[in-house]
Amino acid sequence: MNTGWIFLNPRPVFPLYLSTLLFHFQAFSSVNPLSFPVNPARRISLLLSIYGKEGNVRLGSSIHASILKDPQFVFPGNQFNTQDTLVVWNSLVTMYARCSRTHDAVQVFDEMPVRDIVSWNSIVSGFVSNGNFKMGFGYFKEMVGSGCFKFDHASLTTILSACDGLDFIRVSKVMHGLVILSGMEREMSVSNALITSYFRCGCANSGRQVFDEMVVRNVISWTAVISGLAQNELCKESLDFLVKMQGDVVEPNYLTYLSALLACSGMKALDEARQIHGIVWKLGFQSDLCIESALMDVYSKCGSVQDAWQMFESAEFLDTIAMTVMLVGFAQNGYEEEALQIFVKMVRVGVDIDPDVLSAILGVFGSDTSLGLGKQVHSFVIKKGFISNSFVSNGLINMYSKCGELEESVEIFNSIARRNSVSWNSIIAAYARHGNAYRALQLYEEMRSDGVDPTDVTFISLLHACSHVGLVNKGMEFFESIESICGMTPRMEHYAAVVDLLGRAGLLSEAKSFIKGLPVKPDILIWQALLGACSIHGDVEMGKYAADQWLLTSPDNPVPFVLLANIYSSRGRWKERARTIRKLKETGVAKETGTSWIEIEKEVHRFVVADQLHPRAMIIYSTLLELFRHMRDEGYVPDNKFILYYIDGNETDFSADLQDTSELHAACGSHL
Repeated sequence: MNTGWIFLNPRPVFPLYLSTLLFHFQAFSSVNPLSFPVNPARRISLLLSIYGKEGNVRLGSSIHASILKDPQFVFPGNQFNTQDTLVVWNSLVTMYARCSRTHDAVQVFDEMPVRDIVSWNSIVSGFVSNGNFKMGFGYFKEMVGSGCFKFDHASLTTILSACDGLDFIRVSKVMHGLVILSGMEREMSVSNALITSYFRCGCANSGRQVFDEMVVRNVISWTAVISGLAQNELCKESLDFLVKMQGDVVEPNYLTYLSALLACSGMKALDEARQIHGIVWKLGFQSDLCIESALMDVYSKCGSVQDAWQMFESAEFLDTIAMTVMLVGFAQNGYEEEALQIFVKMVRVGVDIDPDVLSAILGVFGSDTSLGLGKQVHSFVIKKGFISNSFVSNGLINMYSKCGELEESVEIFNSIARRNSVSWNSIIAAYARHGNAYRALQLYEEMRSDGVDPTDVTFISLLHACSHVGLVNKGMEFFESIESICGMTPRMEHYAAVVDLLGRAGLLSEAKSFIKGLPVKPDILIWQALLGACSIHGDVEMGKYAADQWLLTSPDNPVPFVLLANIYSSRGRWKERARTIRKLKETGVAKETGTSWIEIEKEVHRFVVADQLHPRAMIIYSTLLELFRHMRDEGYVPDNKFILYYIDGNETDFSADLQDTSELHAACGSHL
């Protein structure tokens, strides 16, 4: 009775694996006997496919040894025809390739008694899937050059699937030429692969042209172009194609909507994202992990953190991607504490932390963040062996400098073996942040000597460094070199830095003239820089102009009112100040309370003006009052120009003689 290939040969071949092979036969037969092939060659092929998917090269190679001992497979005879032999040998090549044993796959391919197009496709696919495109493409060229085998759609799609990046543009175009010469442009799978490869290589126009020339399109065709446009930052066009697709006979699937959500993230299209959210909810895709992560991402990037958090809370299962997206979303929207809490939760539940997560969490550290926690993250980085990762090491430089530990930043910078532009930018920004402008400028020269070209971020740090020490001419030289020497177009951050540079130096008229000559419409950053400079110099008229322009851009922002009120009080113009505060109240915009903080024994203590909530408030105030009296005895005279305090909602001037606790309030300052 013929029950399998192993019984065709009475010789005892590998008896140790006999029971395992029989188990596989029985397992498949018990699930669905009709699905298990009767043909012995097909059975062997199925087993090799199983072992390839499982990565079980041990059992796969045992079958290979048995095949070599059976002359029917080595020399096709009467019992097995050539096609059956090819099926077995092609399955062997695929099995070894799936187990990442490309050397063995090549050996099998070279020893094959017969070959067909599937054999060549298998060896090409084996190298491509294992990341060795050069060898895979070499076998493809050898197949085409031999003239014995005509490539098919699988050959073309295998090569096209590996074309990803600018370096593969020529390969994509060569394959496109072969498609046209072979008349396969009407093969839908080939056209879809061409669209994907062109978009991945940055040739959006070519990808759209292939799509437009297709006679028949399926959901993969539409999804490929929608995804490709989004990946090439043509987000509006991507969403336009989604609208066109909805008017076509082809129904979008969850991958289509996933690509559309990527486009929404790119252009921060909150309304469109909510519409897609409603559609995927209606279709039942909302519980898909990728859809959930994409929705969290788009809501976070659009500033709708509450919606992102609701998605996070309602998710049935949270993977690393979802938690990372939520962490980055909190960090980008100023929710530093929440981001840190998610990071701590990820560590506690055993989520695999990668360099991207560490880079994101290091970015949330600032002047009001616990340095102790930052050092714990640093220890975690060392433990995981990520210190050599450039993004992580640069994040550590920024973290320490923002937390006031410049020496630690310098130590990490010095330990980096290969410094890139981000490394240099980080240390230059660190020195600029700490007011050491001359060292920042010196590091810039060292950066150029090291052969590293500056980026636009480099010049932002240099302009800030020059601004803090009054190097106006040097700063303007840097600004002019952005375009003239480096060939970069200045961004709004550069323009704002120049306004700050001129304004801090007291050149407010020059700053205003600079703004009027800008090639772009000024935004909040520009008016914030100008108004901040007016606050330093107490320029009322220019300050009112800057505040009015700021409010035209952002009418719901309380900061312009606050800064303008302080400018009025610095000049003793109390009525104008009162009117400004009244306008602030009329807008209904709540002003964020200013806080001070100090970290003692890994615990951060925060305080606001006239704070009574701290458990040791009375001791703190009595100590401050005693210190203030010592200062006054030494001749200190408080600056009363900003002293305004609120009692029961009424504004009161405390610029007169201050006694007892009132003196303490004056000493602490009551800035809005």
